[in-house]
Amino acid sequence: VQLQASGGGLVQAGGSLRLSCAASGLTVSSYNMAWFRQAPGKEREFVAGVSRFSITTLYGDSVKGRCTVSRDNAKNTVYLQMNSLKPEDTAIYYCAAGSQIRMLATDASYDYWGQGTLVTVSS
Repeated sequence: VQLQASGGGLVQAGGSLRLSCAASGLTVSSYNMAWFRQAPGKEREFVAGVSRFSITTLYGDSVKGRCTVSRDNAKNTVYLQMNSLKPEDTAIYYCAAGSQIRMLATDASYDYWGQGTLVTVSS
């Protein structure tokens, strides 16, 4: 299984980015797919997730209203659209896949992890 995250970069505050997570070795529609992030010196934080079969979406409080998670089953890819970015959004963003029945916001609920993509938001 591989989860290849991409789309990170340097953006000014107020800007937007779309992160992509291309999966191989698993079918994203059959997994809970999530995005986490980790800033320097901080713990890994849940950002957003979409449940298997796209029944529900879940967002962390810090990004609610600014981010949208989506899935393209034909491309076997999950996306994270981030708008109104703030300097505090600066982190490495990881995608993850989990096979548990319920989609949870805890990293222990996910079985597979991508390598991460760096998002830097300048003020």
